[in-house]
Amino acid sequence: MTIDEKLASLGMTLPPTPKAGGVYTPVVIVDKLAYVSGQVPYDADGNLVKGRVGQDLTEEQGAAAARVVALTMLSTVKASVGSLDRIKRVVKVLGMVNCTSNFEHHPQVMNGFSNTMVEIFGEAGKAARSAVGMGSLPYNVPVEVEAIFELHS
Repeated sequence: MTIDEKLASLGMTLPPTPKAGGVYTPVVIVDKLAYVSGQVPYDADGNLVKGRVGQDLTEEQGAAAARVVALTMLSTVKASVGSLDRIKRVVKVLGMVNCTSNFEHHPQVMNGFSNTMVEIFGEAGKAARSAVGMGSLPYNVPVEVEAIFELHS
C-alpha cells in the first residue's frame, strides 16, 4: 500500500502546501536526510490556528493542532521530494508548544503529531522527540514542529 493509499484508508487528506513565510527553505535534503523547517497549524480555510495552550486552548485542542501540523508537514515534504513513499522513517522531532508558564503537558500535546506519524508509517513513524514549552510562537500559533526524515535512496 502506498502512503497516499494509507492516508486515504485512514480518512486523512493532506492540506495545501504552505508558502515559505520568510527567508528560509522549507526542506533541505542532505544525503538521505530531509530536514524540515518549522511548520505551524492552519484550519480548513487556510487560516492560522491561534492561541496559547492552557489559556486559550485546552491540551486536547493543542494536540489537535499538532495533528494538523503533521499533515501539513507531510504535504511540504511531498512537494519537495515528489512522493511520501520516499520516506523511510521519522528520525527526530522538535515540538514547541506556545503555553502558559504553569502548563506541564507538552508531551501530550505533541502526541497529536507523533500519533499521526505512527498511524501513517507504523513503527517507522516513532522518532526521537523533544517537546518544549515556549512563552510565545510566531503569530500566536499553539504549536510549531520541525522534523528530520530519513529517505529511501
